Amino acid sequence: MHVLVLGAGVVGVTTAWFLQKQGHRVTVVDRQNQAGSETSYANGGQISVSHAQPWANPSAPLKILKWLTQPEAPLLFRPRLDPAQWRWAMAFLAQCTSGRAAHNIRQIVNLGTYSRSQLRALRKEAGVEYDQLEKGILHFYTSPSEFRAAMGPTRIMQDLGCDRQVIDADRAIELEPALKPVRHRIAGATYTSEDESGDARKFTRNLAQRCAEAGVEFRYGTEILAFEQASERILGVQTVTDGHHETLRADAYVLSLGSYSAILARRIGLSLNIYPAKGYSITVPVKNEAAAFKVSLTDDEYKLVFSRLGDRLRVAGTAELSGYSRQLNFTRCRAIVRRAAEIMPEAGHWDQAEFWTGLRPATPSNVPYIGKSHFANLYLNTGHGTLGWTHSCGSAAALADIIDGRKPEVDFTFSGV
Repeated sequence: MHVLVLGAGVVGVTTAWFLQKQGHRVTVVDRQNQAGSETSYANGGQISVSHAQPWANPSAPLKILKWLTQPEAPLLFRPRLDPAQWRWAMAFLAQCTSGRAAHNIRQIVNLGTYSRSQLRALRKEAGVEYDQLEKGILHFYTSPSEFRAAMGPTRIMQDLGCDRQVIDADRAIELEPALKPVRHRIAGATYTSEDESGDARKFTRNLAQRCAEAGVEFRYGTEILAFEQASERILGVQTVTDGHHETLRADAYVLSLGSYSAILARRIGLSLNIYPAKGYSITVPVKNEAAAFKVSLTDDEYKLVFSRLGDRLRVAGTAELSGYSRQLNFTRCRAIVRRAAEIMPEAGHWDQAEFWTGLRPATPSNVPYIGKSHFANLYLNTGHGTLGWTHSCGSAAALADIIDGRKPEVDFTFSGV
């Protein structure tokens, strides 16, 4: 069967890999000139099963109200005359009950655990290198109230098989000595030894090369305009490349366009509640090897993640619900630099920060759309929010099974919109 995958980010490329493994002819289409050039370009770098607490939880509404007037807030909602934004916001509030949050944690943990195992198998088979480190992820808390609030979700994750250990400040420093400058401020921490980190852009581009070697065709620099449809079936995808219009046809189609999936889907009457959450990152050279971290870190109070990528340090976080603009907000950029330098002043050349912003495809629940749509030959693998890198391999393996009529090997509620 010929499958057309729309999108060459980490989710689209892993989808292509698993489909070609199962014997399909695969074509990947993307408007950029290389794989991994948008949201996968400079993300936080974590393979984080332990990062499973959804944004929508009982404490979120009051926090968001407090953050409305704070330009450096971890989650910033900028109201717009945009029906899609308000529809998303209303659905988000509906997910903020303890019952819904617990359900969503279960979905996120199950998919994350499965995905991590699939990544390890893929890495061994394909020999892909991407500055990967298998040193776990350490969540540290400089706010006692935030640490106490994390205990409930942590217990849920533990019950689901995520080995997220609750530890004290001394154990945190033992695991990652780079945190010594803020030892006196750490109220507590958790550590998940099985979690990993790595450069999602390197992974995506290197895996795309392996895919191409295996026969996958990549159509870069190709803008996707619209679907052609007849009744409940997709007939083709209208595209333009260097001014040349062409309709690409296949037996099946996979929608993996991140935040732009909702726009394209809307044109054929398919309602995906995905809204862009603009995230920021900085990348700096290592300054002092002895002071630089190796364990991937999560600063839960400020919602920042830290990953070591070879001789570079990546710090990423914050979310801005303000539409599709990718313009940098330098107030938010400087806030990341300031917090990173405050915690580990000698770790990196913080004054040489390379700034980046990307649009995370967020659903109100933080649970992605994976599965078959109501169109007979259109499949979804999109809406992964902050966890696209974490969930990519599991999502792709599961979707390949669904396309082949098999039941995926993961306890997850697959989409049927």
